[in-house]
Amino acid sequence: MKPVPRATSLRRAPVQRRSAERLTRILDACAELLDEVGYDDLSTRAVALRAGVPIGSVYRFFGNKRAMADALAERNLERYTERVTGRLAGAGGQGDWRSAMDAVLDEYLDMKRTAPGFSLVDFGNQIPVGSRYAEPNHRVADRLADLLSAYLGREPDEDLRRTVLIAVETADTLVHLAFRVDPEGDEKIIEETRRLLRAYLGRVLD
Repeated sequence: MKPVPRATSLRRAPVQRRSAERLTRILDACAELLDEVGYDDLSTRAVALRAGVPIGSVYRFFGNKRAMADALAERNLERYTERVTGRLAGAGGQGDWRSAMDAVLDEYLDMKRTAPGFSLVDFGNQIPVGSRYAEPNHRVADRLADLLSAYLGREPDEDLRRTVLIAVETADTLVHLAFRVDPEGDEKIIEETRRLLRAYLGRVLD
């Protein structure tokens, strides 16, 4: 199982600091507006107004709102990876996979509750809202397999990648269920998700 190549939705990558800051403002505005109006009513013009940039600046980076939401999903994955990496580093080197799994799930839940636009876009599975694609979860699983292999001191071989992919797909489905039942995430469903992941990963990783 080969890693999925990194996605990019940008027409043009920012080179100068000013351009990078403008891109950040555009994505921040996109995330805020997703929470306020949803994906269907999102527009590139509204994003430009919220970000305080000319509409041409938006089109310099993105051809349409779908590409903009895709880029937000890519940024979400980068930030999620950084958060999980920080949690694992704080655990002090190699450790138990159960602690790693808790970090992976807890950081996802926290972003689900607090990160602007994340509940509608997450890592790309919800673009457009209601649709599901396999590729984003493959990218998430690849990132996590690499992080966990270093943390657990084992190679990110095909078996580990398959195991992590199954865990990611399972957690994705159940966490979305938890947030459909309760906007803050139904705690009982989340706990059942945690137990299910521990049982599955324990059979494979212990």
